[in-house]
This record gives sequence, structure tokens and C-alpha cells, in this order.
Amino acid sequence: MPEATEGGGRERQRRRTRKAILDAAVELLGREEEPSVAEIAEAADVSRRTVYLYFPTVEHLLADAALEAARASVEPRFEAGGEPAERLEALVRAVQQGFAETEQLGRTIIRHTVGAADPRPRATPRRGYRRVEWIERALEPLRGAVPSERFERLVSALTLVIGWEAMIVLEDTRGLDHRAAEEICVWAARTFLAAETT
Repeated sequence: MPEATEGGGRERQRRRTRKAILDAAVELLGREEEPSVAEIAEAADVSRRTVYLYFPTVEHLLADAALEAARASVEPRFEAGGEPAERLEALVRAVQQGFAETEQLGRTIIRHTVGAADPRPRATPRRGYRRVEWIERALEPLRGAVPSERFERLVSALTLVIGWEAMIVLEDTRGLDHRAAEEICVWAARTFLAAETT
């Protein structure tokens, strides 16, 4: 029994340490800074080595921090049930409505991850795994109802219209405000869904 208690204590400590690192990264990014691992470690009151134990690259850490900050506001909105179209629209709106408050953070994350050296094989996704997870969960009622290749194609297509990248493109290339950009993303998501399910 003491071993289980000790193991549980270690696991709780690991979660607290990981959370402290993520919180420090979010705080520094929120100041429109581009923090180094050393700065994040200092803000989290841990060593640089500890940061690397939890996150292999600073890009991974920054992307994870940004999405972790969004989790609490995004997930409850699309998991409430309903038809796939309703769940998908709720997901798009939950993610895109947070854009106004996190635009600078998103631009920083993209700057850190696009074009950065990455030791992983090219076929390995560099970021966005939580976005893909959210899309798959929103579309869960469709799993098995459409062929798997169409389901996967739909998930891939939806990554184009959900997230900072879509909002940045619509603002920077079309001059749309946040609300208009969000509506375009909802329309595009519904169009992709209809194309694969009708």
C-alpha cells in the first residue's frame, strides 16, 4: 500500500510540475514575448533539464501551452451532444471565438513552429494534435456511418478552417474582422461536412 501511495504522489507531482511549466509559458506568451526554455524554467521555478523532460522542444511546449489554455472553454461546448453538424459548428465557434483574445499568442506559436528545424520524420505531425482530437470527437457520431477514408479526409479538410491559421488568413488576406472570419469558417466547415455525408 505505501508503494501505491508513493507512486500516486509522484504522479501528482509530475502533473503539478507539467502544469507549472505550461502556466509559465502561457504567461510569458501572453506578454507578447518569445520565451526561451531558460526563461520558462525560471518562471516555473524548475531547471531547464526538467522542462526538457516534459517537452522535447520549445515549439512543442509553446503549442501545448496555447491549446491547454483553450481546453476548458472549447471542450464543453461541442461535447454537449446533438447532430454532427451542430457539434461541428459548436467546435468551430468555440475555437474561433477565442481568437480575438489569443491572436498574438497564435501568431507567436505559428512563427515558432512553421519552418523551424524538427528532428521528427516528415510524416509526423509537428503540431495541431489537440485540434485533430477535438475534430474527431466532434464528429464521433459519424464514425462508422461514413467510410473511414472519407471520415479521415473530412478531419483533414476541417483542420484548414479551425484554428488560428484560418482566422489569420481571413484577416490578413481578406481584411475581415473576427466575427466575419468566424462565419466564413463555420460555413466552410459545414460545406466540408455536407460534401462527405451527402
